Amino acid sequence: MDIKVGDRVIMKKPHPCGCREFTVLRVGMDFKIRCGGCGHEVLAPRNKIEKNIKKILE
Repeated sequence: MDIKVGDRVIMKKPHPCGCREFTVLRVGMDFKIRCGGCGHEVLAPRNKIEKNIKKILE
């Protein structure tokens, strides 16, 4: 997948606040993403994030 810092992504499962849209803050072995609804930042392994991405918005 070609994901860059600053891209907005829509995930398959929503964040507990109900928002599905996240902004990519860091790319590498781990992804750091920020929830578009509440602003919570999540650090997760690359394979888990790539598996759960439904759509990439630029």
